[in-house]
Amino acid sequence: MMNRYLRNMKALSPEEIYKLNNSKVCVVGCGGLGGYIIEMLGRIGVGNITAIDGDVFDETNLNRQLISHVENMGKSKVEEAKRRMRLINPHVNFQAINALIDKSNANTYLKDHDVVVDALDNIETRLLIQYEASKLKIPMVHGAIGGFYGQVTTIFPDDFTLDILYPNGNREGKGIEKELGNPSFTPPLVASIQVAEVIKILINRGELLRKKVLFIDLLENNFDIIDFNK
Repeated sequence: MMNRYLRNMKALSPEEIYKLNNSKVCVVGCGGLGGYIIEMLGRIGVGNITAIDGDVFDETNLNRQLISHVENMGKSKVEEAKRRMRLINPHVNFQAINALIDKSNANTYLKDHDVVVDALDNIETRLLIQYEASKLKIPMVHGAIGGFYGQVTTIFPDDFTLDILYPNGNREGKGIEKELGNPSFTPPLVASIQVAEVIKILINRGELLRKKVLFIDLLENNFDIIDFNK
């Protein structure tokens, strides 16, 4: 099985690959960001992935959502993600939760994971999983996209970085995706950075975007980091 991860070897040690194989990551949302996040986590060798999403694919997803195609319209996003993972890496223990996360189930769904990944498109639920992940002492990697723009930050328990990004008055409704739309190229870029943050957390190596936010402007080719530590 290690041949599968042979091309990881220059970047990751065998011990780090083994650690990834035994890690548990929860991805909340299987749409534009989530599909790419799940795919990259599975390919690099994260051994236990939980995906949470109660939605089904429709035609508007085809422009950007990796797992969607013309033959799975109307089908569950998490079940289709599970089916795809069987083809990509059958060694992954993939748990598909076909439900919308809310206050009644968030603690149950998120517990026992090493990292939670925010691949959502609405602010209220993002804040919910930040709160629940903090209570469970689980780090969380946040990503958001809209048009040519994106943002990524890594949130450790009690950091509550999203409270700074979404202060009172901006906590309800959809994110900027609904206002600016999403072309095909923004989700994989932001998802890649989120996955890199997840991997760095799991192997405990590298500098994280903790208490920092990476803002991406692909229209003007600007990549800016706002550091809340300063």
